[in-house]
Amino acid sequence: MADRSDTPPDHTVVQSGGGNTGLAFVVGILVVVVAVIAWFVFAGDPSGAGDQVNVTIEGAGDNGAIEGAENRIGSATSDFGESAEPAAE
Repeated sequence: MADRSDTPPDHTVVQSGGGNTGLAFVVGILVVVVAVIAWFVFAGDPSGAGDQVNVTIEGAGDNGAIEGAENRIGSATSDFGESAEPAAE
């Protein structure tokens, strides 16, 4: 009889997979984090919605405001003149 060899060929089968599972897990975590941040940003604080803020400004009136502006402008121009003199020398 003929000599016959029934030994299987030597080869290695490599199966790769599951790489997308880790990526899907990371994307899922990012979606949850963004959703939580959006909820805090857009939900706001509903308990403070009815609060009122009153602002009262007391002063000398329009005449006092004009005089105050005039004094500030005058002092600014004199300060500018004093600082420009050393540069001109």
